Amino acid sequence: MTLPAENLILSSRKAASQMATRDTPFVFNEWYVAAFAADVGRELLPRTLLGKRILMYRTREGTAIAMDDRCVHRSYPLSKSTLDGDTIVCNYHGFRYSERGELIEVPSQKACPRGIGIRTYPLVERGPLLWIWMGDTRLADDSRIPDQPWTADPTWECSSGYFHHPGNYVSMHENLLDLTHLQFLHANTIGTPDYASAPFDLDIEEGHYKLVRRVVPTTLSAVWAKTTKIEGPTAARIVTSEFISPALHRVSVTFYDTALPEHSRPIFHIHTAHVLTPETEHTMHYHIIHGRDFAQEDHALGEFMHEQLFAAFEEDVEGLGTLEEVIGDVDENHYEISVASDAPAVAMRVYLKRRAALEAAARSTPRVAGSSEQFRP
Repeated sequence: MTLPAENLILSSRKAASQMATRDTPFVFNEWYVAAFAADVGRELLPRTLLGKRILMYRTREGTAIAMDDRCVHRSYPLSKSTLDGDTIVCNYHGFRYSERGELIEVPSQKACPRGIGIRTYPLVERGPLLWIWMGDTRLADDSRIPDQPWTADPTWECSSGYFHHPGNYVSMHENLLDLTHLQFLHANTIGTPDYASAPFDLDIEEGHYKLVRRVVPTTLSAVWAKTTKIEGPTAARIVTSEFISPALHRVSVTFYDTALPEHSRPIFHIHTAHVLTPETEHTMHYHIIHGRDFAQEDHALGEFMHEQLFAAFEEDVEGLGTLEEVIGDVDENHYEISVASDAPAVAMRVYLKRRAALEAAARSTPRVAGSSEQFRP
C-alpha cells in the first residue's frame, strides 16, 4: 500500500481549509433562482431557499410575491393558510397579511397593531426564471442578475427540467467545472473514451472561472451524433464550462465535422444553464435549461435530446448524492488530492469561502447609517 507522503497530506489539508465545502455558510448577497416562473401561480408555494422557509404566490395582477413562510403570532406556516384576494389569512388564528408582508388584521381585536409584519424578498422575473435576493436589500441591484438571453431568443429552441438534488451546491459547481467525469460517470450517455485526456485551457478571474476542452477529432456519443448527423470519427467537440455566479453555471458546446472544408461546414451550438439554489447545506434546487441553435422545428429530435440529456443529468444527481453520503462520514484521517484540471474549481471554492466569510464579518459588525461595506462582486 502506497500512501502520499505526510507533507503532501498536510499540504492538501491546508489547501482544503481555504476552500468552501457543504458546511460553509451561504453567500446571501447574490441573486438565486427561487423557481421556474411557470411554477408560481395562485396556489401558495412553499420552498426552502438558503436554509430559509419561503412562501411564493402571484397577485391577481400576476406579480410574483416571496415572503417568510410563518405567521408573526405563533409561527404557523402561511403556506398552509388561505390566499384571499392578494392577502394571506393565517389558518391558525386568522392574522391577515398584505402582499407587502404587512399585518393588516387581527380578528381577536378591533385595532390591528402597526409596524408588525413578515419579511418579503425582492423577486424579479426574467424569461423562464424567478430570481430572488435574500441578502442585504440595500445591495439588491437587479442589473446583477446573470441574464441568459438565449433562453428567450426565438432562434434557439429550449427545454427545461428540475431535480431536487440530494447534494450540496459547492460540489455541483465543482462537478460542472471539471467535466473529465463525462468519460466515466456518463459513459453510457454523453461521455466518450477520449474526453478526459483531451487538451484544455483555463481562464481564471476573480468570480469567473472557465475551462475550455477541445476534443478533436472524436466520435460523438449517440445523442450528439444523431442530432448533428456527424456520425464518423472526424467530429469536433469544444466544451466551455463556466462558473458565472454562485447561482449559475453554463456549459456551452460547439460541434462540427473536421472532414468538411472550414468555409462550408455546418456548426452546431448548444448551451445548458445549470441553475443551482441551495435548499439546505446538504440539498439543492437544481433547475436546468438546455438550448440549441439548430433543428428548431424538429420536435421529435428535441424530445430525444431532452430525454438523453436529462438521463445524464440524473446521473450527476445520483453520483453526487452518493458523494454527499461519503463526505458526511469523513474522519480526522481524511484528505483529498487535487490535480491540474481542478484549478478553476479550487479557485471557485476559495472565492465562495472568502465571500461567505466577508458576509459573516459584515453581519457581525454594527451598521453605521449610510454605510454598506459588504462584498460587491
